[in-house]
Amino acid sequence: MRASSPVSLAKRADFPLLAAQPKLVYLDSAATAQKPASVLTALETYYSTVNANPHRGAYALSAAATEAYHDARVRVARFIGVADADTLIFVRGATEGMNLVATAWGRANVQRGDNIVVTRMEHHANFVPWQQLALAAGAEFRIVELDASGSVDLAMMKRLVDSRTKVVAFGHVSNALGTIHPVAEIVSIIRTGAPQALAVCDGAQAVPHLAVSVDGLGVDVYAFSGHKIGGPMGIGAVIVRRAILERMPPYQFGGDMIEWVNDYETTWNVLPHKFEAGTPNVSGAVGLAAACDYLDALGMEMVREHEVLLTTAAMRALAELPGVTVHGTATAEGRSGVVSFSIADVHPHDVATSLDAAGVCVRAGHHCAQPLMRAMKLPATTRASFWVYNTLEDVAALTRAVRATQERFAGV
Repeated sequence: MRASSPVSLAKRADFPLLAAQPKLVYLDSAATAQKPASVLTALETYYSTVNANPHRGAYALSAAATEAYHDARVRVARFIGVADADTLIFVRGATEGMNLVATAWGRANVQRGDNIVVTRMEHHANFVPWQQLALAAGAEFRIVELDASGSVDLAMMKRLVDSRTKVVAFGHVSNALGTIHPVAEIVSIIRTGAPQALAVCDGAQAVPHLAVSVDGLGVDVYAFSGHKIGGPMGIGAVIVRRAILERMPPYQFGGDMIEWVNDYETTWNVLPHKFEAGTPNVSGAVGLAAACDYLDALGMEMVREHEVLLTTAAMRALAELPGVTVHGTATAEGRSGVVSFSIADVHPHDVATSLDAAGVCVRAGHHCAQPLMRAMKLPATTRASFWVYNTLEDVAALTRAVRATQERFAGV
């Protein structure tokens, strides 16, 4: 792809919502991505031709549903570099994945006198479950602050991670600023300072933008959400090392996770069924696999190259506007497709409303990262996020809309 290319990496026509609204500039993919037609087709095909309850029926249609569910798990696992597909547990999204581990593993392993370490950068879904676990167990809750550059302070993390640490939770990519964290360094700190600790990585903002190999990261837990990579809402996955899953008690009880129910005791099914109680979201899994296939066809290296191009252009254009501050890393190479910014004397919610009037969709608020916003001494930011269907013209439209917003509020 040429650096001057004005086109998107993916065809806008591949995304029915965008194709139907050709003037819409959608810059909120970090919240949820638009869905390619192949995902919608996969959902329709499943419900039109395969729909049945899997695992339970001794008839051909149920067997087909079971096969579709199993095949989806294998395809998703392959896309994110997980060799043992049965360690990939389908959940509603990264939020449920974190809560599953905090509940099932945390309550059985964290106790008074232990400590849990998280970073100031975390989304609430990778902050609050651990905070609440610490409160319930009587454990100490430790927060790694930001360094002078605005990144996670690794020197402080080294000091906080010790022989009493049971969990270290960190994001792969910040949802609020797009900062890409040095996972290898963080894992090294954990393995050196607290070999017994669970290394928990929130990958919700990484999987849509980077070529991820979970097995290669060396973490114990990795979670992501399907809707951020073009899949359906209500489906995602948490990947946990097999040895940990085997020892972990179930998160929920009910159908499919049962091996045998006696009157006064019950035994559990094998992985992954042990953690997937009830009727599974087969269509969601099928749609998620289709989204993985779509990105695989584009090539995640090309996705990354395209986003760096757009993010660099947006950061430069916005920084050139007087009164506009771009937050986060100095270069696009250190972040995902997120550009979080502020306009002097204009509240981010007013900015987002003004941009919406110009047909530009952005997110405004604390982005479920209130601890980070406090550290930055900001009530909120405006966040533009780019993905495979965005173009340099979208960057130009954003810049024009921001400039017009400044003019609109200049006399207020």
